[in-house]
Amino acid sequence: MKVITENRSAGFEYFIEEVYEAGISLDGGEVKSVRAGNLSLKDSFCSIYKGSVFIKNMHIAVYKSAGAYNIKEAKRDRLLLLHRREISKLTAKVQEKGYTLVPLKVYLKGSLIKVELGLCRGKHTYDKKETLKQRDIERATAREVKLYR
Repeated sequence: MKVITENRSAGFEYFIEEVYEAGISLDGGEVKSVRAGNLSLKDSFCSIYKGSVFIKNMHIAVYKSAGAYNIKEAKRDRLLLLHRREISKLTAKVQEKGYTLVPLKVYLKGSLIKVELGLCRGKHTYDKKETLKQRDIERATAREVKLYR
């Protein structure tokens, strides 16, 4: 499994409660661009519309060698491939107050491109401050252990 990109801000902004793996529907030029690592998950999110899950605001750069007829919009909505049972479970959870569906990482699994989705609950500012405080404590502890050796 080769990780292409990660959404690092998701762990800071949300409490990740469940993780799902989904396939993604892409065009040929987009697949080549993703394999080259030309994508960004910044500000991307997922929405459920008419029984299908779509990823929105995921930027995939246009592949340079693609023909003139193969050029698509870089931030278009892309269909995620999940089982119907998973979609109904996610729909019920997302309709609850405070839950959202966020893409965590995009990776290659064999020859397939997969997206890891997180069912998340938003953090408050005091939760974010606590996360920063814990991170600083861990860094200081690691620094002390390194100096002690």
